[in-house]
Amino acid sequence: MRAALTAALALAGVLHAAEPWQDARRSPDARAAALLARMTTEEKFRLIHSEFGEPEPSRGWTKPAGALGSAGYIPANPRLGIPALQESDAGLGVANPLEIRPGDGATSLPAGLAVAASFDPDLAQAGGAMIGGEAHAKGFNVLLAGGVNLQREPRNGRNFEYAGEDPLLAGRIVGAAIRGIQSAHVLSTVKHYALNDQETARNTIDVRIGEQAARESDLLAFELAIEHGQPGAVMCAYNKVNGDWACENDFLLNRVLKGDWRYPGFVMSDWGAGHSAAKAANAGLDQESAAEAFDAQVFFDAPLKAAIAAGEVAPARLDDMVRRILRSLFAVGVFDHPARPAPIDVAASMAVARRAEEAGAVLLRNEHDLLPLAQPASIAVIGAHADKGVLAGGGSSLVTPRGGNAVPGLQPTAWPGPVTYHPSAPLAAIRALAGQARVDFDPGTDPAAAAALAARAQVAVVFVQQWAAESIDAADLTLPDQQDALVEAVAHANPRTVVVLETNSPVAMPWLDRVGAVLAAWYPGSAGGEAIANLLFGKVDPSGRLPITWPRALAQLPRPVLEGAAPGSPPPTAVNYDIEGADVGYRWFQRQRLEPLFPFGYGLSYTRFEHEATKVRIVDGVPQVAVRVRNVGTRAGADVMQVYAQTPDSPVRRLAGFAKVSLAPGEARTLTVALEPRLLAHFDVASRRWVRSAGDFALFVGHSATDLAAPVHVTLPAQTLDP
Repeated sequence: MRAALTAALALAGVLHAAEPWQDARRSPDARAAALLARMTTEEKFRLIHSEFGEPEPSRGWTKPAGALGSAGYIPANPRLGIPALQESDAGLGVANPLEIRPGDGATSLPAGLAVAASFDPDLAQAGGAMIGGEAHAKGFNVLLAGGVNLQREPRNGRNFEYAGEDPLLAGRIVGAAIRGIQSAHVLSTVKHYALNDQETARNTIDVRIGEQAARESDLLAFELAIEHGQPGAVMCAYNKVNGDWACENDFLLNRVLKGDWRYPGFVMSDWGAGHSAAKAANAGLDQESAAEAFDAQVFFDAPLKAAIAAGEVAPARLDDMVRRILRSLFAVGVFDHPARPAPIDVAASMAVARRAEEAGAVLLRNEHDLLPLAQPASIAVIGAHADKGVLAGGGSSLVTPRGGNAVPGLQPTAWPGPVTYHPSAPLAAIRALAGQARVDFDPGTDPAAAAALAARAQVAVVFVQQWAAESIDAADLTLPDQQDALVEAVAHANPRTVVVLETNSPVAMPWLDRVGAVLAAWYPGSAGGEAIANLLFGKVDPSGRLPITWPRALAQLPRPVLEGAAPGSPPPTAVNYDIEGADVGYRWFQRQRLEPLFPFGYGLSYTRFEHEATKVRIVDGVPQVAVRVRNVGTRAGADVMQVYAQTPDSPVRRLAGFAKVSLAPGEARTLTVALEPRLLAHFDVASRRWVRSAGDFALFVGHSATDLAAPVHVTLPAQTLDP
């Protein structure tokens, strides 16, 4: 009876301080070591591979007993009080396909690009805390979140999960989101490590790139995200990097992550990214994910046992794998704060999602101050199921909406679908703010009918969309379903046309010069309809700035043709990222002297800001840039002060610091930004250190990567940065 009670208390997460690992006053390392010492070999092996948590009858998969029903599951260990690991995908919210409470669903943030476009780490952290809180209240304690892959490829179907093209912005935003998730005592990953920058041939492609270029771009984004967020786990990617699979890549896992960065957590494989036992274990993989469903076999069971018995893997390596997993669980609070069902404040979650969309939508065009709408007499709302909801991206990050899919039945209905709309209808939100104005809707399927409605309205608001998803890339940037013809027809009928983009990434806009305003809403999330209406009517100021460069044409890209993306085209075996190297996005455009359609950092406001009196001082060898920002317009708004640095080694400017500030009309405030030292240096492969060259550094303050004031010059001595 006593043993049964002890087991029940352990499963419930009730810890008694009789055992040293149950003492929360001890460090995570000490607790992990104490628990590891009590584990049998079989108990250790049970912790290093998870099961797939979802049933799939067509493929013979059943939901494991005890699993909540999501991405992954490892059973509890009642003898030692180790809680079950309940894992859910969570790029934008708790992606819980089986819905622990039927019909409940979860709250989805807008696209990761929208959160990045806010240039606001505090907002990203609040979003992460919301997701972590909902996960904890659903019983999940591990979230597969933290996507920080850089946007090298604007046609990548998974860009909406990530945080743009710049390593500093992406690393800080994603790090803050991870910090928010883990504040709820839910372990977060950072993913997909590394250079998983396209979906085409993602399971086979070999990414070719030199070490210095990788360290100064994609790997720097991961390095910063890990420093700022301290994620409990790193998820390694599907692709190869310079010939080796990412999940058995000694350079990525042992040399860089665990060696140079001294990462104390564990590495888990992506679902289907495991390829070996001995090689993967020796290269640094600590946990194999859902292997029985996705890998060729469960490598981290019998094959790894055999490898250890044969002397191919040291027994100490198994202990290191388990120690790292336990340490992360202790560090995040998974043991001490067990996840169990609890009420969710849905209104508070929705408010977080709405604020994220309001801060991340980017106003790209606003001719003659068409926006904000000033109580027009009549409005035509057209297209993109705006009468029902807002579009979401597809794949493992898809969050099941509360209330269900607002537009069910659209193809594809199977993976990576179903195509899903969150039931936050822009039409209803616009009507709620339009006062006495007449607001009519047209589905946009017939351009002539839509144009006729637009001609009768004072203002036309056209919603256009581009569904994208994990596992597929677009072949080009063209809007599907003849939507360009729709916009052309509406704009011809009514020059006071506003276009709202619900898209994964940049799209071609051949009609741009003929419309009055364009708002990039990305995938707007659970409260997207209300947020879009608030922006259109000026209840909030659009303060998003582009986290990506918007090209004029595919010919401007390092790889104008994305091999394998077009239907029927053969998949590529490799991709060459040494073409642009570390100069991703706006840095490539500078290097090639190309003019984008819209530059990185760009975004309009309903007010105007001036930057005054730039001053630089050196503190502990690092420049700090102080700028007085003034709102010289007539409305309250928010500005993003961006600082770009040009080093003596390079002709290319890099974002080295940024800050966002909200100001009332006429208000001014001085912002001080300490520049990121690695953006003032280069990575020296021989010494494996960041090295700053001596010489003249030009520091540019401005509103985007191309809208910059005259530089301030500082002379800095050579410096090798501490590891």
